[in-house]
Amino acid sequence: MKKLCPRIAFLSLGSVIALEGLVAQSLNNPASPRDDVVEDYHGTQVADPYRWLEQLDSPRTAQWLKAQNRLSRDHLARIPDREAIRGRLTSLWNYARTEVPWREAGRIFFLRNDGLKPQPVLYTQNDLKDPPRVVLDPNRISPDGSIAVRGYALSPDGRLLAYRTSRGGSDVGQTRVRWLSTGRDLGEAVPGVLTSACWTHDGRGFFYIRRPASESEAAAGAVLEKQLLYHFLGQPPSRDLLIHEWEDARWVYCMQSEDGRFAIAVAEKSTESEIYLADLGDPTRPDPATPWIRILGDHKAFHTPIDIAGHTFFLRTNLEAPRRRVVAVDLGEGASAQPRTIIPESSDVIEDAAIAGDWIVVHYLADVKSRLRLFALDGRAVAEIALPGIGSVGWPLSARGSVPELFYSFASFLSPDRAYRYDLRSRKSVPFRPPRVPFDERAYETRQVFYTSKDGTRVPMFVTAAKNLKRDGNSPTLLTGYGGYGAAVRPGYEPDLPLWLELGGIYAVANLRGGGEYGEEWHRAGMLERKQNSFDDFIAAAEYLIAERYTSPRKLAIYGHSNGGLLIGAVLTQRPDLFGAVVANAGHYDMLRYHRFTVGAGWITEYGSPEDPAAFRSLLAYSPLHNVRPGTCYPATLLLVADHDDRVVPSHSYKFAAALQAAQGCDRPILLRVATDASHSYASRQAQIAERSDMWSFLAARLGVRDPRGREGK
Repeated sequence: MKKLCPRIAFLSLGSVIALEGLVAQSLNNPASPRDDVVEDYHGTQVADPYRWLEQLDSPRTAQWLKAQNRLSRDHLARIPDREAIRGRLTSLWNYARTEVPWREAGRIFFLRNDGLKPQPVLYTQNDLKDPPRVVLDPNRISPDGSIAVRGYALSPDGRLLAYRTSRGGSDVGQTRVRWLSTGRDLGEAVPGVLTSACWTHDGRGFFYIRRPASESEAAAGAVLEKQLLYHFLGQPPSRDLLIHEWEDARWVYCMQSEDGRFAIAVAEKSTESEIYLADLGDPTRPDPATPWIRILGDHKAFHTPIDIAGHTFFLRTNLEAPRRRVVAVDLGEGASAQPRTIIPESSDVIEDAAIAGDWIVVHYLADVKSRLRLFALDGRAVAEIALPGIGSVGWPLSARGSVPELFYSFASFLSPDRAYRYDLRSRKSVPFRPPRVPFDERAYETRQVFYTSKDGTRVPMFVTAAKNLKRDGNSPTLLTGYGGYGAAVRPGYEPDLPLWLELGGIYAVANLRGGGEYGEEWHRAGMLERKQNSFDDFIAAAEYLIAERYTSPRKLAIYGHSNGGLLIGAVLTQRPDLFGAVVANAGHYDMLRYHRFTVGAGWITEYGSPEDPAAFRSLLAYSPLHNVRPGTCYPATLLLVADHDDRVVPSHSYKFAAALQAAQGCDRPILLRVATDASHSYASRQAQIAERSDMWSFLAARLGVRDPRGREGK
């Protein structure tokens, strides 16, 4: 039986009095000078008074940031019981968790964090019964986690490990190589790398992806340009072989067949992808300079490789199948190869697939809940793999054509990712080093509800709360969503969620149009000129929670990250009356200049270009920065951003914070919190706990959260 962890005795009488004073306090916001910058967009004059904040390294911006951080730090530090929240979050994060294992050179490799280490450690073991040994501990390289270590790639012979490091987890890093036998690095250091290495079968080198080498080109907006190169071990990167270049690829990655004969490169371009194939010849003496040919070039769609079996290349694609199908291509036919259907499109969405032994494992989404089905290589349905319950299978599925096994993970809102090994011979799943969390989920439940959006569309939403929840409109509620890039928001566990539930909170996740929950049609219904549908879906979710008496506007908070941050910024400016508190993380707030920085130009296919008159009108209508209205009483807002974010530049958050502070028509705070040595998708464990401690303290203070059992803290 699990040990029941005590709840926080949250908000004593003295804390309540202190909180009331904090809430009523007017903040002395730092000065944000306005410049006389006006830009003409197709005859429309648009002011941009805070453009100076785009100069991230200027003394003027640095001074402003120092003042903003001091304001936020002082305000958050005065929130009652903030340390109690931090203590509980630390205990909730302090559990061992194992990521999905994979096989290479006959051995098992996996990443595991034993609790509060800044980064997980890479282990290996010869078989399931052997004790694991450490291959690489990133915490020795960077004890404070300020340098991210990831992108592990084992050479097929099992002798060498390539790994990528980057300051603050930025997308661009450098690849290093070490001997597995000694744990010592070679003298290799390949700079400017974006993805994991892709070894050739002989272990003498690897393919990799980078942006153009010139920093000036990248600064000029060339970050959509990608290059595929081959690095020869023992030679300087200046002698690396340039294989192929793309001018407008959002993301590029590579893979190889298990036998080492074929190499594949995939260039993703929003709603389409391009596939390139190289026949490397004899795997013991591969030729990286061999010509690369494009396959399926006449079939414009989003294709994702599954694996290669012999000369047959399996892919999942939305070609003539918005919910995706599995197709096969005969590699012997080269550029003229045509796809043939193996597993046809169905009512469920194909989310992922892998080849395990002589079988195809397909991960489906059925109303945003995972299913795993097993097929023969000819597409014949074989079996359904039983899952632990209603939840989500993680990415990726880990399998090999040479081994009849599958590694996968499964999670729900109430239980963390658990890795499993599925034996295709016995048809049984066995946990692989399962976690033990300091939280008893038995008092809580997740329900899926459906509500109606503004235009009549039926939208799903997950609601997680106590089983004995009293729906009287007084429950503090956090609503979140994403709604972009065709990405499905599936059930998943966050270590800080139990804290919110223990305090009597409700956690709601809306599956908005723009995502991929129901395939490409669902995605296209919330992109480009239809982007407002995503925001309408989210607003309708909030109105549903209020109408059904889960909560009320003063008790409702919202959160989103990245494209989800854009979502939060848009609904904040469109419906400030609907929310009691707002937290937005790394959002796109300036939709008229987003395409001018780092990888922003790659988002044009999702949002539209401000250079196009029709798209400009659509973007201006919802761009958060340009829809801030002076004198409006905006909800208490906390903007989160990372200083090393080279995907969504921090200036989005800086300009939005300045605009909101200047326009705020009441005494509710607008705060900007800048994380150091962190990026868009990376922060050390300690940095995550610190940020979430501030976030939940802020939300609890603004929503007046008290101990749900009604007793005072001691």
